[in-house]
Amino acid sequence: MNTKQIKTYIEENNIQKIKFAFADIDGVLRGKVIHPKKFIEGLQSGYGFCDVVFGWDSNDACYDNVQLTGWHTGYPDKLCRIDLNTLRNVPWQDNIPFFLADYSNPNGNALPACPRSLLKKIVNECEGLGYHAEFAQEFEWFNFRETPQSINDKGFTNINTLTPGMFGYSILRTSQNSDFYYDLFNLLTQFNIPIEGLHTETGPGVYEAAIAHDEVLAAADKAVLFKTAVKEIASKHGIMASFMAKWNENLPGCSGHIHQSLWSKDKAHNLFYDNNDIHKMSDIHKHYLAGQLHCMQHLLPMYAPTINSYKRLVEGAWAPTTITWGVDNRTTALRVINTTPGYTRLETRIPGSDTNPYLAIAAALASGLYGIKNKLPLNIEPTTGNGYEDKRNGVLAKNLFDAATNMQNSSLAKELFGEGFVGHFTQTRLWENRQYAKHVTDWELKRYFEVI
Repeated sequence: MNTKQIKTYIEENNIQKIKFAFADIDGVLRGKVIHPKKFIEGLQSGYGFCDVVFGWDSNDACYDNVQLTGWHTGYPDKLCRIDLNTLRNVPWQDNIPFFLADYSNPNGNALPACPRSLLKKIVNECEGLGYHAEFAQEFEWFNFRETPQSINDKGFTNINTLTPGMFGYSILRTSQNSDFYYDLFNLLTQFNIPIEGLHTETGPGVYEAAIAHDEVLAAADKAVLFKTAVKEIASKHGIMASFMAKWNENLPGCSGHIHQSLWSKDKAHNLFYDNNDIHKMSDIHKHYLAGQLHCMQHLLPMYAPTINSYKRLVEGAWAPTTITWGVDNRTTALRVINTTPGYTRLETRIPGSDTNPYLAIAAALASGLYGIKNKLPLNIEPTTGNGYEDKRNGVLAKNLFDAATNMQNSSLAKELFGEGFVGHFTQTRLWENRQYAKHVTDWELKRYFEVI
């Protein structure tokens, strides 16, 4: 859609207001509603936002350790630009037109901290190599009979889940909340986030959704929008949705697995498939997989960005802990799915539902392309059986501090994403660790308050 077409659309539909948003470093959507006149005027010049949106954390506390912005810069405006190709209407908000924006300009990435701009850079590289990338991210999340106010009033204790018990793939549980369940499926599809499948996972009130695959940037857009859309739809039903990686130590964590494949430019041939190979994997697929294995430790915070992420990455909890791959093996970090030529793909299983999809997908694609460009051999044998026990090739960092420090010191990470992004992003992760380190937890109170 071009500027002339969007003007016609606004006039013919008597549009009175337009909503747009961009994703910050945590993948949280920040935006506003504007008048059509302001919208049209900003299509060329951009829309100013105080750049504190990339200078604070998910709770709006200002970083004291980043150079991109801060009190030392005076927090000026930075210009974001709307991508007209992202137009969709929000069906649960009177079909208000909605757009995604980023901090790109015609000459490239104007702001190293902008996640969508970073992914666009990697997508351009992919296309320059002659590949069309198809991606999809799937999510698990918990639903609660709570509101933001009720859960705050209770101090995040005695939280009521939508349903009781462990009941994966339950027809009964979804039928008991059918208005919410079918609203999710129908409204998300109307919002141009088509859902391949929606079902309960094992856990009280937990759902899983697989989003239909798409071109990589469009897939990342859908993944980012999915999380906020689910929260908004849930709220309409008096339900609170949470995408924490692990909200309860006694329950499984929530994944955000990434499915991916490379295709010919005409989208006619899946370049990951080779019928003559024992695992049906082409050389391109093997190099791509080898690249992800090679880069995994250097980019881990892009897959596991929060303190809580690492509570999910523990043995026996349906999340990987080792640098491994396998064919249809759900205990490994990377899972090859090779059932048919059209659906042969790689599943990166490290990401949880707390990921910023732009960054997690950028990490997967960039590291895969690194393997292809450098023709990395797939020297690591596939894991059969229990991937948690296969530690031949190393284990994932066990906490955010170690993962962020590894990335901060990685020349490979800087080669893939530039010093500007790596410096800013890793400092935000180290900030996150500092906030956690100074907090007194319930565990400490229960353990030490009386007896120590």
